[in-house]
Amino acid sequence: MSLTAGQTYTLKVSREVSPYGFFLSDGETEVLLHYTELVGSKPGIGNTVEAFIYYDSEDRIAATMKKPLLQLGELARLQVVDVHPRLGCFLEMGLSRHLLLPLSELPENIQFRPLPGDEVFVIMKHDKAGRLIAKLAFEEDLAPLVFQAPATWRNTWVEGWVTKTLQMGSFVIIDGGVVGFGAYGLIPSSERTRALRLGERVRARVTFIREDGRVNLSMTERKEVGRLEDSERLLAFLKERPNGGMPYSDETEADIIKQRFGISKSAFKRALGKLMKDGLVTQKGSWTYLVTQEGAEGADAE
Repeated sequence: MSLTAGQTYTLKVSREVSPYGFFLSDGETEVLLHYTELVGSKPGIGNTVEAFIYYDSEDRIAATMKKPLLQLGELARLQVVDVHPRLGCFLEMGLSRHLLLPLSELPENIQFRPLPGDEVFVIMKHDKAGRLIAKLAFEEDLAPLVFQAPATWRNTWVEGWVTKTLQMGSFVIIDGGVVGFGAYGLIPSSERTRALRLGERVRARVTFIREDGRVNLSMTERKEVGRLEDSERLLAFLKERPNGGMPYSDETEADIIKQRFGISKSAFKRALGKLMKDGLVTQKGSWTYLVTQEGAEGADAE
């Protein structure tokens, strides 16, 4: 039997070599179990132990009695603990060594890449040299694990993890809680209020439940609720301006509105329309101004 990295074996303690640790054997191959990788009391020579096989920091095959968060071929959600610009992301897998998610697995767009603290769904694999690496879990890997979202989720707010993020939208595994693994969702780009990273935790509203049980999501409130919140935010912004005016109006381009206020142009126009209807603001050319109390009284007198 040959020892394969990423798997757990029952091995016999063949000898102890101080100050390093114990050598374990499967009858053909010996592997070092360092003292720092022991769990519980020291084993005796001839005893058997359960040990996970991996490669240490010097790329030597080694053993540990610690339990990893996943094994070869298994899928798990792991936390990003460090990011290297040329290598990729290092993930916490419950051992003294982290698991590499190679740069080739990450989005080309840097703003979509994970940061420390994000959590990604991955499968443990081997690289060409037999070392352990992480591969992103694709839709076909996740699909058998998810459940169909119930109809009662419509217009409710849910939380989940971004599993894939593209220009057209971001895919999310919504928390399943006691129901199970989770449900599949999509936040279209038009419903994102900002760019979302792979592995980012996100809160979104269920806007539509498809026949297959998957859902469409939005990071914004329903139009009627969003209009009120957006109008209050615009009003507060204008009140903080020295002259009560801002260089934004119905004529302002959508990308400028998105960048400055984090909302779509249609949402901006709805909020602005409400403020104008309420007599709180007025537009002059490409600018929007607060309607002063004196101005409002003068308009009433006319």
